[in-house]
Amino acid sequence: MAWFALVLAGILEVVWAVGLVYTKGFTRLVPSVVTVIALAGSMWLLAFATRTLPIGTAYPIWVGIGALGAACAGVVLFGEAVSPARVVFVVLLVVSIVGLKVTAA
Repeated sequence: MAWFALVLAGILEVVWAVGLVYTKGFTRLVPSVVTVIALAGSMWLLAFATRTLPIGTAYPIWVGIGALGAACAGVVLFGEAVSPARVVFVVLLVVSIVGLKVTAA
């Protein structure tokens, strides 16, 4: 259950990170509310997951899911550039996330 909560927390981190763009500096009500709710949910689920998982595993995986999702969303939703170097570093991020999961106690 902790791993499921952690993955869901990471997905919500992507939602709030992307939501920041749509809030236009928290001047738009609906995107602002969605962003704040996603942020609170993400933090709560991370806290729930750390009741079972070590923080040294849970936090980096949470951040990694958020970073990976935000990078992909930037390309897909906002037309951000895709360079070979960027792809390499995203792949390294995925390898790191998987490595932390595989080596978790």
